[in-house]
Amino acid sequence: MAAPLGRGRRYITLLLLLCGFGVVLFRLATLQVLQAAELTVKADRQHQKTVSLEGVRGTIVDRHGKMLAMNLEVPSVFGVPTALDSPAKTARSLSPVLHVRADELERKLRQDRGFVWLARKLDPEQGRRLERMPMEGIGIVLEGRRFYPKGPLLSHVLGFAGMDGEGLEGIERRYESHLHGEKRVTVLQRDALGRTVFPKKMSNEQSPAPGHQLVLTIDEVIQYIVEKELEEAVARAEAKSGTMIVLDPSTGALLASAVSPRFDPNTVSALRPDRWRNRALTDAYEPGSTMKAVLAAAAIEERVMKADTLVFGEQGRMAIGNTMIHDHEKLGWLSFAQVIQKSSNVGAAKAGMALGEQRFYRYLQSFGFGERTEIDLPGEAAGLLKHPREWGGRTLASISMGQEIGVTPMQMVSAVAAIANGGVLMRPYVVSEIRDAQGQTLKEVQPHVKRRVISPETARTVTTILEGVVTDGTGGKAAIAGFRVAGKTGTAQKIDSRTGRYSASQFVSSFVGYVPANNPRLAMIVVIDEPQGESWGGTVAAPVFNRVGEQVLNYLGVSSDVPVKLAMASGKQ
Repeated sequence: MAAPLGRGRRYITLLLLLCGFGVVLFRLATLQVLQAAELTVKADRQHQKTVSLEGVRGTIVDRHGKMLAMNLEVPSVFGVPTALDSPAKTARSLSPVLHVRADELERKLRQDRGFVWLARKLDPEQGRRLERMPMEGIGIVLEGRRFYPKGPLLSHVLGFAGMDGEGLEGIERRYESHLHGEKRVTVLQRDALGRTVFPKKMSNEQSPAPGHQLVLTIDEVIQYIVEKELEEAVARAEAKSGTMIVLDPSTGALLASAVSPRFDPNTVSALRPDRWRNRALTDAYEPGSTMKAVLAAAAIEERVMKADTLVFGEQGRMAIGNTMIHDHEKLGWLSFAQVIQKSSNVGAAKAGMALGEQRFYRYLQSFGFGERTEIDLPGEAAGLLKHPREWGGRTLASISMGQEIGVTPMQMVSAVAAIANGGVLMRPYVVSEIRDAQGQTLKEVQPHVKRRVISPETARTVTTILEGVVTDGTGGKAAIAGFRVAGKTGTAQKIDSRTGRYSASQFVSSFVGYVPANNPRLAMIVVIDEPQGESWGGTVAAPVFNRVGEQVLNYLGVSSDVPVKLAMASGKQ
């Protein structure tokens, strides 16, 4: 009986061993086959640290492909607090290189974490100094930093991007969705004890798609000319600020836009937001006599005036609404063309009254006042245009001579460009094309007609009148030798914030016009805020139009018109 019993025990033992091996094999199969992917992820989490970096931002170029905004690979420094023996000593060593206080660095390095940023997007020289300072627990990774190779040039249009690569102002902000690239990932390895192990300099392990390239309508050469002349004019006049815009009147394409004083988008951290505000779009001002160009267009289109209609100037004084309207000189009988050319406030008020509130308001709206131009830049203001039901007894006369209405420089130059191109209001734009990383065009922007505001016949008549402003009126200093220039001067008193009344010493001086008058290539506006001393638009702003126009026409190779004899007027407004 003993033998069969011993064999039974051996069978049971063998069966138990087989079951055990089966369980082990089943577990191995489960781990290596069924749960392989899940366990791999867990292992990676234990042995890797993933750091997400912003993507490569798309570039911005001018109409000829010249680089205006690009990216540089610069070092960013991180620490691994769990790998440090002496956070205080490490902080003291890094502080003079990173330009960060030692106590702030020490606070970060004492955190119970496996990864902390210490300083991001340093200068390359700082990175080179760090490479010569081997320290455990400190590493460098390359990140993209936005760089503007032209410095202050076009700064108010381009704007700038922040530390995390997000557009904060200007084109950088408006086209953020196109410019930003896909996130990049850098993987840091950890050892068995959970400590981060990394080389001194780390490269990106993935190369996701970069952002799109933007091609602007801006011409870098024209922009340089405009900024140079505007800066010099503001300095000469000891003015508070200045603005100048150059448009292609036939398309609405922005060729140049400048604000003085400028700023460098590479170094904005120490500047106040007021410094980078694009006043060409954001700041409304009373345009003064430049509004008379729009008044002339409306009056002639409605046939309440002709160029030769006689208007009595009341010897420079006319009472309206218990107030007195003044001219800068005593004027008698004038043709309507002379009213505009000599910038008569009395004559303009009479033309406005002939139009009437509703008709004039309709034309102001049609020319784009009281609404945004819809240019593809952020922060644009709509200006101020009250409805006639809110007008007072003098408002019609006031708006006729450019008071009681707020316009932006972009609105005013767009309105006058509509006269220049034969009566069509165009939507201004600054981005002409969007391309992918391979240079393939994703979107091409076409000129956009908003509406017709006056007939071609009226536009031609007003152009002739505005040419007279330059040849025989207040805008003589805007004349460009060999070219027919059409334009209008403006000198507007500013409201004194302390008294609520018009200031006797603070003015906005401006000139707006186009050239060549018979086939316009350029529509330009110059606005000088608070010039000191002589402040007439014909004296302060018109010469800037002349200097810029002369250089740009020569640069574009525009042929001269039939020479005209220019009477260099000594008028004021």
